[in-house]
Amino acid sequence: MTEWSVTEPTKLAPAEPVTLLQVRIVNGTVNVVGTDESSTRLEISEIEGPPLIVTQDGSTLTVTYEDLHWKSILKWFERKEYRRRRAVVSVAVPAGIDVEVGVVGAEAVVSGIRGRTEVRGVTGDTTLLGLSGPVRAESVSGNLEAQSVTGALRVNSVTGDVTVIEGAGSSVKADTVSGDMVIDLDPARLDGPPADIRLTSVSGEVAIRLPHPADARVEASTTSGAVSNAFEDLRVGGQWGAKSITGTLGSGRGTLKATTVSGSIALLRRPEPEEDGEAASSSAASSSTAPSSAPSATGKVL
Repeated sequence: MTEWSVTEPTKLAPAEPVTLLQVRIVNGTVNVVGTDESSTRLEISEIEGPPLIVTQDGSTLTVTYEDLHWKSILKWFERKEYRRRRAVVSVAVPAGIDVEVGVVGAEAVVSGIRGRTEVRGVTGDTTLLGLSGPVRAESVSGNLEAQSVTGALRVNSVTGDVTVIEGAGSSVKADTVSGDMVIDLDPARLDGPPADIRLTSVSGEVAIRLPHPADARVEASTTSGAVSNAFEDLRVGGQWGAKSITGTLGSGRGTLKATTVSGSIALLRRPEPEEDGEAASSSAASSSTAPSSAPSATGKVL
């Protein structure tokens, strides 16, 4: 086993191949990028507080503090000394490896990984870009954004919002307590295996934008929130209290289940390709300077 104790900005290039990367830091930023190269390059550009311990044990490369462990990271925010630490860590790794990132008060960005990716965070936002392996992300209060993720995606959040942009994986499972969810599915995924989308929230709002034409069995319900539906083939039930949107789109190959207790649910329709072009032309000609930050569609609201 090789070990480095890092107390100042430095660059390291482990000599042995890496198949598992583990990074755990307090405050600052973690940036992991998958590349086509076989080597791994590590840069710690900022560091405050106790040293970061970098170890290579066989094909596992770990960057962490002596007292910051994977299993207890979601409870670490309760410790007062977290405010006296900060690090900025960037790692370029072979795209096929597995990645585990744990952050307390830090931002995490993971992109271009084909192996397994797992991220645990207390506060600080998490961004996942172009991941093709299975993905698991957990957060207490930080926001989670996944863009162009084609692997199976599982997300858990307490108060942080969850945003999936151009989701192309066959499985998306997301749970929040009060965080809102915006799920935008990529039309290109219609040519892939049937989608399995399962979303659950207690008080967060849920918005799902589906390709048109879509191909799924739909069951969406809220106990006390409003519903909005942009699909004529789906039925909206309930006038007071509990409301639901149910039915089948296309041949019903996929599954979409969404449940919230007090939040609203909106099923939105992606414009068809020609409508996309028209929308772009219209947008270019428009003088409006306040674009919406979330997908929108015309639908009946109850």
